Amino acid sequence: MGKTLFLLLIMLAVSGCGAMNEVEVNPSSQGDAMELFSENAAEPCMAIIDWVDFLMINNIKYYQNYDGTKEVTAKQLGDKVGEVSYMLNEHACTDHVEKNGDAAFLPIGTGIYAMKGYKKEFRVIANNKIYEVEDNPNAATMGDLLDINGRVEKVSLESGMDGSPIGDFSLEASSEFIQELLPLSHVGFNTVYEKTKHGNGIFLRVHLQDSTSFRIVYYPNANAFTAGAFGTERLKELIMTQRQQIKAAAGL
Repeated sequence: MGKTLFLLLIMLAVSGCGAMNEVEVNPSSQGDAMELFSENAAEPCMAIIDWVDFLMINNIKYYQNYDGTKEVTAKQLGDKVGEVSYMLNEHACTDHVEKNGDAAFLPIGTGIYAMKGYKKEFRVIANNKIYEVEDNPNAATMGDLLDINGRVEKVSLESGMDGSPIGDFSLEASSEFIQELLPLSHVGFNTVYEKTKHGNGIFLRVHLQDSTSFRIVYYPNANAFTAGAFGTERLKELIMTQRQQIKAAAGL
């Protein structure tokens, strides 16, 4: 299942889901379960949906960067670039098609702001949280997708089991990694997913000079990144060499 669904589903029944324009609570004699009903549809939405914390504006989808950033301050807020017009949680069902103004958990009317120091196509701020680009159909290269040129402090290797840090690339390798990454053609997650869906990924973290960071997953068998790009042979060699050295130093 691709990331474009933005959700993890546990289906309670295979009956259809209506577009959720309004939410009503229907008391049920079968227990405390709540059924979500569409204003126009006769059938309830019978799915329990664990939404990813995302928002969408200007045809760009952003995920909250929950593990690589901190709560922002007022001085980091740039110009207002949009606001939330629909909250999916407890309102949308599995057939919902994401559109501009959508957000998983942010209430209607929540302001969306540019983040000072970064292009709004890379990072925005809403509800004092940083949201980072997940998909931008207008990005031709990884450099267009990720506004990190000249901002990277280092690259590190993380455990694929629990995401814990294992060790850092050398400074030279970190620099070369970014130099090789940013010119890559951005083909999008769906294209890469077809090549990587049965592979094992290597968890890398890119640390920026403002003390924030983000994870990027690399699949060596496909020589691909889930951010939406296929790597060069030199980039593959660099990653695999650094990974081997870091794991050896860590006794793994």
